[in-house]
Amino acid sequence: MDQNLFQQVLQIGTGAAFIIFPLIFIFAFAVHPGLLKPRMLNAEGIIWRARRNHVLQFGHALVLLCTGLLVIVAVHFTNTLSHERGAWAGLVGAILAVLGAIILAADKGALCLTMSALDTLPDEEFSAMMPGLLAMFSKRGWMILLWGIILLPLGFAIQAIGLLQGNTIPYWQTTLFLIGVIFVGTPDGMEIINLSASILMGIAMIPYGIQLISAVI
Repeated sequence: MDQNLFQQVLQIGTGAAFIIFPLIFIFAFAVHPGLLKPRMLNAEGIIWRARRNHVLQFGHALVLLCTGLLVIVAVHFTNTLSHERGAWAGLVGAILAVLGAIILAADKGALCLTMSALDTLPDEEFSAMMPGLLAMFSKRGWMILLWGIILLPLGFAIQAIGLLQGNTIPYWQTTLFLIGVIFVGTPDGMEIINLSASILMGIAMIPYGIQLISAVI
């Protein structure tokens, strides 16, 4: 493939990642039940909320697929900051964000796709599995590693700070993105906050993605 064409395809794909990932987040948080009744959920509440909620599980599956897009975004920010004052933030933030994206994929695979398989069981058998499910959703044993998901917003927040220092992306977009990544990791049961944060990220990043694509077509 011609080098020029390759770079164009790469930039279009990167732009698409900036457009698609916030839309997936918006959809995934919007389909959570009880959005207008925020409350903290314990492990049992999370389990029963997911039981036979096919739309919610579809949203979680999309987030699992979205992790690859998040890696693209992190790498793009690293390249953008490579010759700026915030170059350190680009690299450190990318390392944390990519690790967080991997853990996000593990989280959705272990705790969300699992629930779709258990939906095939009758209620009696499902109830009998509740002790094991509670151990999983309480993040016991090696499941404690799933708390590393916090590395994802932390990494992007560091990159956003670097972008603010370098002023490579308009200030208002970077600010909205920073606010969004700070609040997108709000705990289960408070998804109205996560949804609002995702909308802020969409407002900030979708125009940026369109700009990347329009620059080469």
